[in-house]
Amino acid sequence: MKQEEVRPPLVPVKGIPMIKYFAEIYDEVEIFEAHPEDLLISTYPKSGTTWISEIIDMIYKEGSLEKCNVQPIYMRVPFLEFAVPDVPTGIELLKEVPRPCLIKTHLPVQMLPKSFLEKNCKVIYVARNAKDVAVSYYYFYQMAKVHPEPGTWEEFLEKFMDGSVSFGSWYDHVKGWWDLMKKYRILYLFYEDLKEDPERE
Repeated sequence: MKQEEVRPPLVPVKGIPMIKYFAEIYDEVEIFEAHPEDLLISTYPKSGTTWISEIIDMIYKEGSLEKCNVQPIYMRVPFLEFAVPDVPTGIELLKEVPRPCLIKTHLPVQMLPKSFLEKNCKVIYVARNAKDVAVSYYYFYQMAKVHPEPGTWEEFLEKFMDGSVSFGSWYDHVKGWWDLMKKYRILYLFYEDLKEDPERE
């Protein structure tokens, strides 16, 4: 397989650079119908998504490890916009899970399906320090072949700072969700506070 096929370029959707496979199913994502009692977990990539998903799932399952370990996290908390070849998409998984349910996303506010806000779903947003996100994202880009080649650290950092990485600008993402918090049921958390004292948060 050629390098271009292994690492496809990002595709703009509503002005936001997206992983090619995610962009291909965005029309389905955009019309997704949220249930009023669904809980959406939103983060910019590499901001503690899996960690907070595990915490919330454990709360929902009353602290039972046995109940949590019945399925992998991607089945318990489907990733809304997820798509890669030969694997069920997030939308397909969401058709199979009982509702209401936990759902995770990295979408910026302008790409979020309208139904989440129209139905006033609860949202937990986690923001993480941009410097730590950039480092983690760089190593993730190296590992996850659905992203373009990251280049050197310096090259990747330039792309990160100008918002030309998947899911766009870190700054616009965290600010967009912060601004939305004024009108909707959004619990806005900080990764660093969660690390310091998860029980308090």
